Amino acid sequence: MIVLDKVSKIYPISKENQVAAVQDINLEIPMGEFLVITGRSGSGKTTLLNLAAGLTRPTSGRVLFEGVDWWSLPDREQSLTRNQKIGFVFQFPSLLPALTVLENIALPTIINHSQDFQEIYPRAVKLVETLGLSDKRSSYPRQLSAGQQQRVVIARALLNQPAVLLADEPTSNLDEQTELEIMELFAEIHQRTGITIVLVTHSAQLVRFGTQSVQMAVGQVVTKQT
Repeated sequence: MIVLDKVSKIYPISKENQVAAVQDINLEIPMGEFLVITGRSGSGKTTLLNLAAGLTRPTSGRVLFEGVDWWSLPDREQSLTRNQKIGFVFQFPSLLPALTVLENIALPTIINHSQDFQEIYPRAVKLVETLGLSDKRSSYPRQLSAGQQQRVVIARALLNQPAVLLADEPTSNLDEQTELEIMELFAEIHQRTGITIVLVTHSAQLVRFGTQSVQMAVGQVVTKQT
């Protein structure tokens, strides 16, 4: 599904100094895997996720998505591929406060004019029910707990039925019990749909939810487990 071939990302700090966020990484993420990427802050795990999504261009090496080099595609085709095939869950929910749960879930599809609202509404309602938010569909973000807000974000990411779900520290702002509930939800989604999931976290305790894990340090993969 995703292949990183000798990928590095270097950020220049000054004429004399530079920072290697990711260094010479080789990584294959097969279709249907649930990969958990761990590492301390600054280890390069978020940069790796952004490289895999085609959001960050590598300084060297290639990033292949479904066998195609991200950076061989025109900008428009890159955007369409991300919109149609990748769902994103970020650290902060970024829900619009003036919209209801159902409207927040459907919003990205409506903005991109990729589907008619009448077509996606039943799908949005089903996701609300599947993720345990049936009684919250008309609620606003301020009326939800942190865990419920993150469930809305996950539903929004799944709306277009993507092939890949990329999650960047989705539980870092949650208490321990809510973190467990969200990780169990990711595992349930993976088991039920077979979607490929790549999840970044600083917590090594969450590795057990995935089918594979990678630990990063100073921009490199230091351990792999299957």
